[in-house]
Amino acid sequence: MHCALYTAGTCRSCQWLDKPYSHQLADKQQNLGQLLNGLPVREWCEPVTSAESAFRNKAKMVVSGSVERPLLGMLHRDGTPVDLCDCPLYPASFSAVFTRLKSFIARAGLTPYHVARKRGELKFLLLSESQKTGDMMLRFVLRSETKLAQLRAALPWLHQQLPQLKVISANIQPVHMAILEGDLEIPLTAQQALEEEFNHVPLFIRPQSFFQTNPQVAAALYATAREWVTDLNISSMWDLFCGVGGFGLHCATPEMKLTGIEISAEAIACARESAIRLGLKHVEFQALDSTGFATGKGEVPDLVLVNPPRRGIGNELCDYLSRMAPQTLLYSSCNAQTMAKDLLLLPDYQIERVQLFDMFPHTAHYEVLTLLSRR
Repeated sequence: MHCALYTAGTCRSCQWLDKPYSHQLADKQQNLGQLLNGLPVREWCEPVTSAESAFRNKAKMVVSGSVERPLLGMLHRDGTPVDLCDCPLYPASFSAVFTRLKSFIARAGLTPYHVARKRGELKFLLLSESQKTGDMMLRFVLRSETKLAQLRAALPWLHQQLPQLKVISANIQPVHMAILEGDLEIPLTAQQALEEEFNHVPLFIRPQSFFQTNPQVAAALYATAREWVTDLNISSMWDLFCGVGGFGLHCATPEMKLTGIEISAEAIACARESAIRLGLKHVEFQALDSTGFATGKGEVPDLVLVNPPRRGIGNELCDYLSRMAPQTLLYSSCNAQTMAKDLLLLPDYQIERVQLFDMFPHTAHYEVLTLLSRR
């Protein structure tokens, strides 16, 4: 992939861009093998590749510059801004949206936040796109509610210019720290969820719910989980750290009892809507802490699926799963290093299958799916 920003040295977020894609994939597979060295693996599946460009469905843009000439992109550590509107990781549809948003910032008088001076209002723009419909969600991250009335007043022009913006909200992040968003989300449109679809499973994206940024590879990840679970012929399943329910909803059958747990109430609202669309009757999604839920239950499902954040599932949950002893575990990880540490804490389980999913091309990061059975 060619990137003028990388060539010029102004953006090096894609640290591996100089490395041919086949070499990137080989290095990631080697890294995974080294992390699991000493843990017997019965089957290594072929890695799932990604498109090398235009694969992202989301942009997180720092807003800098002036209200008349805003820049959308990132800040170097020394505060130097870089405009990333031409980043080749974004689909072609994003370019026109960025152009209109720059005009809108000036029209609405949304002063970009200046980090060094601790002045201004508009900190970030967060843009997401549905691959199913082409509809978009836009979030304005503001320092306060000071400019909210001006923002609302200018919205009719924005809707006229960009009718694909179906979901718009304002997030209030008052802290002078590198925190992307705050707790308060203010809806600016009646619609507050984008509909997406992977493998004929309806999924929903709400402003404060996590959603995978590489839909092509995410769809393959969910489809693989469904294939592996289908082969097991299970009747009950827990989906811990379930997010919007992608894994559980792919794996569930009309007869299966599925329990999905996620700390984010926004994500749980999405998962429940998907379950209703699918007509699943034996499904329960709850907004709870996954470790707290699991360690407080006495029942033992046939399968426990975990999809934790980068920190992994940790000692407490590993210990409980060992004592609880479900027949099968399915571990989806965005950090193979913490996953490997967790697997060492599960000595009663044999690794049946491992597969790498290249969710993040041109970086050292990747997703991995691991199927474990009780010895």
